[in-house]
Amino acid sequence: MTGISKWHVLIGGFIAYLFDAMEIILLTVALPVIRQDLGFSLNEAGAMASATLLGIGVSGVATGWYSDNFGRRNALLASLAIFGVLTCFFAQAHELYLLMALRFVSGLGLGGVWTILSAYIVETWPPNQRARAISFVISAFPIGAIVAALAAKFILPEWRSMFLWSGISVLLPILYVYFFIPESPAWQAQRHSVTEATSRISVREIFAPALLRYTQLGSCAASFALLGSWGVSTWLPTYLMQDRGLGLAAMTSFMAVLHLGNFVGLNIFGFIADRIGKRLTIVISLLLTSLMAVVYVYTPEAQWLIWIGAAYAFFMVFAGLFGSYFSEMYPIRVRTLGAGFCFNAGRGLAAFAPVLLSGIASFYSLAAGLMVCAGFYVISAIFVIAMPQNPVMADDGHKAEGVLPGQEAIN
Repeated sequence: MTGISKWHVLIGGFIAYLFDAMEIILLTVALPVIRQDLGFSLNEAGAMASATLLGIGVSGVATGWYSDNFGRRNALLASLAIFGVLTCFFAQAHELYLLMALRFVSGLGLGGVWTILSAYIVETWPPNQRARAISFVISAFPIGAIVAALAAKFILPEWRSMFLWSGISVLLPILYVYFFIPESPAWQAQRHSVTEATSRISVREIFAPALLRYTQLGSCAASFALLGSWGVSTWLPTYLMQDRGLGLAAMTSFMAVLHLGNFVGLNIFGFIADRIGKRLTIVISLLLTSLMAVVYVYTPEAQWLIWIGAAYAFFMVFAGLFGSYFSEMYPIRVRTLGAGFCFNAGRGLAAFAPVLLSGIASFYSLAAGLMVCAGFYVISAIFVIAMPQNPVMADDGHKAEGVLPGQEAIN
């Protein structure tokens, strides 16, 4: 792929993931207004959020299978169109079960974007630049979250208008991908080969003996990391206001600093991973995130919380690093299917994190729940350490020539 096309993948990926993040966060910020407007109970409102996360969890298989069989570009366009159109439909719906169904199917598109972009970057950028490239794309998430918060500030309580315009605005990344991003040459070469062109890819392939250990350990690592991050992100605002006495204005500043810290951390750790290895950098990220969560709970001075929160978000960069790490574990033939299954299985399981922490908070405290999340990060790091050191898959989907196990970027 030409240098220009490589940069189009990077820029288009950033724009696409920004809108992906915005669509996910919009429901979170609008949920109280939707609940009041439609008269839903707390459990019913929570069911809509869980439906989105469950759809994202299923997307790892659905979108990965489609991408590996029919192309990265087609799959990315389909994912963007799915959540864009269904977000517009969501703005017009009234019934709970219809709203849940729309959010579930939207989740299939929302979860697919991470999966496809990770494979796209791995197949268009050189190995020594992949971690920084994918981390840059994933750093669009905190920016999208800030955009969602600003949209909510100026448009709510008109939540229907907010979702309608949000869905329509997805035309921007769709048009960029359509006009500027070509299909992955590596995927095309693999599909046009004599041996590959005659066979359809099956989900069973990522559980074959050669890949089974990667799939099992990768799924466990992502699941515990995302259980921790979703649990903290769900209940941290409540903890700060209820247990630490922060006001609403201070909370707004806190969330802005949190997202900015995450943006900076993703980009810095991407460069670090390209220098010292993705596997080691992920472990460092998880352990430091766990440490900062513990420090957060035991910090006595409220004025330090905003800066410790920024440090916590700075180290919580594993979502970007998992993108390059997981994608390089699998050959091109099942790359998006394998990487997407590992990461989005964790996102689906994370749908239960808020419920788990609310149960812990009911019997103990929110601080105890946050400590459990810190433990989840450590468990995730242990699974990453247990993962085998595997050479990078070359662009033809086979192990790179002359590379011995444990020598290349999967280390």
